[in-house]
Amino acid sequence: MNVTQAPTGTDPGPSAAAVAELPEAIIGSLSPSRAADFKSCPLLYRFRTIDRLPEPPSSAAVRGTVVHAALEALYDLPAAERTVAAAQDLVTPSWQHVVEQNPEVETLFAQDEDGSALRDWLSSARGLVANYFALEDPTRLEPAAREELVEVVLDGLRLRGYIDRVDISTAGDLRVVDYKTGSTPREAFEAKALFQMKFYALVLWRTRGAVPKQLKLIYLADTDTLTYSPDEQELERFETTIRAIWAAIARATVKGDFRPSPSKLCNWCEHQSRCPSFGGTPPPFPYEALARSHGDRRVDNAGPTADTVSDPAAIAADLRVVDGD
Repeated sequence: MNVTQAPTGTDPGPSAAAVAELPEAIIGSLSPSRAADFKSCPLLYRFRTIDRLPEPPSSAAVRGTVVHAALEALYDLPAAERTVAAAQDLVTPSWQHVVEQNPEVETLFAQDEDGSALRDWLSSARGLVANYFALEDPTRLEPAAREELVEVVLDGLRLRGYIDRVDISTAGDLRVVDYKTGSTPREAFEAKALFQMKFYALVLWRTRGAVPKQLKLIYLADTDTLTYSPDEQELERFETTIRAIWAAIARATVKGDFRPSPSKLCNWCEHQSRCPSFGGTPPPFPYEALARSHGDRRVDNAGPTADTVSDPAAIAADLRVVDGD
């Protein structure tokens, strides 16, 4: 992955004073989803994290949220009551909770006059929840944590994210579990699928001093799993990758220059009308809006002070760009 950025020549960029106003959350906070965005397309990262352009909800993504919520709530029940029927009964209240938190998702079924589309959609979610029982026996599990916020600060860069589930064995070994409502990726795409898990493993290693024994992705659509066991050397290399990604983000932010990276993923992108690869024009870079931004989703202000980035040259002085993990 080439993450080197170059100025377009059409934007003079911000003054040193403008850079000094960049908020801490933008300067020093990164989640696995935003890191993955930048790896796949720097311009997509900009649209989502800096411009904060709205994206309409998708039925697949919202269904994933509902299924995750149902599986999280399943472990609130006593072990003996964690049955398929009980788990499926959690789908409708999980959907209702999602609607309460984000009423916009109801627009997915705005044209559903007889309610059949919503019923079918909820039924598909119940099917994914039922598939979970073919992969694990929840009556024999007691997770140490569910939907856990993990974070660590590395030289002023705060890494943070939410883990679906953390298990701890009687021997004290850590297992990181993530539920996926899609299908198992082909072998060529396994590394991309594990990027998020390695991110979590790095944070847990740096905060707890122990490398997770296993990273486990549970794919509910085709009832399959993908497991991986990292080691310290691999996580050290991954940390170097994360630092390089952040260095490139910092430089691109100073220059206001985030380039598109066309791929098959463009077929699902909501921002084609603004993308130069599709004949669009990005909005002016929002230097002023950065001062009002609050960084990644569910991220509060953290990281180095503005004084540490008051000189654009200081940010770009020691950037090392490496291939993606």
